[in-house]
Amino acid sequence: MTRTDPTPDPGTDPVAADPMIAGPGAPETGATSAAADRASDEPAVPSVRRGRRGTGGGGLAARWGAGLVGLLLGLAVWALLTSGLVTDDPVIGGMSPAETWSGFGDLLDRGVLLSDAAVSLYRLVAGLAVAALLGVPLGLWLGLRRRAEAVAGPLVQFLRMISPLSWAPVAIAVFGIGNEPVIFLVAAAAIWPIMLSTSSGVHAMDPGYIDVARTMGASGWERLTRVVIPAVRPAILGGIRLALGTAWIVLVPAEMLGVRSGLGYQILNARDQLAYDQVMAVILVIGVLGFALDSLSRLILRERTAR
Repeated sequence: MTRTDPTPDPGTDPVAADPMIAGPGAPETGATSAAADRASDEPAVPSVRRGRRGTGGGGLAARWGAGLVGLLLGLAVWALLTSGLVTDDPVIGGMSPAETWSGFGDLLDRGVLLSDAAVSLYRLVAGLAVAALLGVPLGLWLGLRRRAEAVAGPLVQFLRMISPLSWAPVAIAVFGIGNEPVIFLVAAAAIWPIMLSTSSGVHAMDPGYIDVARTMGASGWERLTRVVIPAVRPAILGGIRLALGTAWIVLVPAEMLGVRSGLGYQILNARDQLAYDQVMAVILVIGVLGFALDSLSRLILRERTAR
């Protein structure tokens, strides 16, 4: 009786022939040595290491330098367009850089520029606060309740597409003349980015977080305050930053409707006096303040989301 050796032939056993299955301790066979020879003949793919751009002082200086060049180019184009070479319109000539600087000094001497800027910033902050107090809870509600989103979604999209300034006659009729209608229009413009960004943040959140908190016995309020809101905080802050830009754009024309203070009103007041140098000066102040507000919000957003 012939005894059969249970050990398979390495040359015919597919497990022993495959180095990925046999493991590093398996004996080398003809198949494995051939595979090794082919691998040694193939060129190695170099690894690519991606460096971080613009993280050092040189990168920051380059960005600031490029921005300064852009500002100087804009100033040169502005001076060229108002120099009389393009048109001899006295209104255009009255808005040259030199005339605008003179108008800026006149506004400072009268003491109206700083006070109007402070009033505009107050209305902006108040409108954003109202929008956040309403938009964040509504966004959380729409994000957590799919049925509510299905019912209210079309209405939200419909109202969002209405220009906030269209509500100006209604705001003046309801709130009268003063800060209230302007704050209402700012809030009407700012609420939609906050609400929709918050709702999108809830949708992007891993539902497993809520399931784990529910399994551990957390109440609905605890799940909201300790799980949902911390998870969607970057989305909320991003929505507020978007709302800031929209609100600042709406604020200026809103201040041209029935109020006697603010940067928007000051533009109309300077226009009525045919002081177009002051008109241009106020426009530049609006741009500088808007740029500063956006930079500040970007810094706060980066600091908050990094925690």
